[in-house]
Amino acid sequence: MLAYIGFVGTLLLFLIFSALIILWIFVLIDLFRREDLEWWYKALWLFLIIILPFFGALIYLAARPVMQEDIELQKEINSQREYSKAAKTTDQLHTLSVLRDTGQISQEEFEKKKTKILAKT
Repeated sequence: MLAYIGFVGTLLLFLIFSALIILWIFVLIDLFRREDLEWWYKALWLFLIIILPFFGALIYLAARPVMQEDIELQKEINSQREYSKAAKTTDQLHTLSVLRDTGQISQEEFEKKKTKILAKT
């Protein structure tokens, strides 16, 4: 059958099945990593995922309750984003002050650009 599909069809099937296998493995790892589920609940999910691999995995991802670890991870990611945004703003303001101090831009240009940078934050 693969001889009739050709190279592009075979590559497409490989990519689709690779993505499905990665999804399936992620769901299984997440299922066994969870500590908030009882053993029989895990067994039920495992049965569903094995019987209906693609749809079982999608149902698990849609019905999966959010764990406290997920909430903490999201908060950490958000704080890192805010920190990097503040660091970028500080770096831009420092660069502007160096340009002003060396005389490459005037005080008026400095104030305009500073206002523009601070307005973005």
